[in-house]
Amino acid sequence: MLDFFKFFSKEDNKSKDIAKERLKLILIHDRANVSPKFLDMIKGDIIKVISNYMEIDEAGMDIKLSRIERENDNYSSALIANIPIKRMKKIGKNN
Repeated sequence: MLDFFKFFSKEDNKSKDIAKERLKLILIHDRANVSPKFLDMIKGDIIKVISNYMEIDEAGMDIKLSRIERENDNYSSALIANIPIKRMKKIGKNN
């Protein structure tokens, strides 16, 4: 019977951890004063610039704000971008 309760406590901890991460993201966005629309604008600009040099998988692209620890327990926001590259473009190799 004890194992049965452990099963639920693990699920509760998992749900708690997910909720905690979501709350962290909300707080980061609030502290950085950045809206989802603003992040979409940044994503569009990044796509424009990077597309000049490489072909990317826009559907697999993930851009988010994260919190990183600095010195003395201080934190700051960081823009994290995961951009899958399909291939590099041949620009300026013959010039």
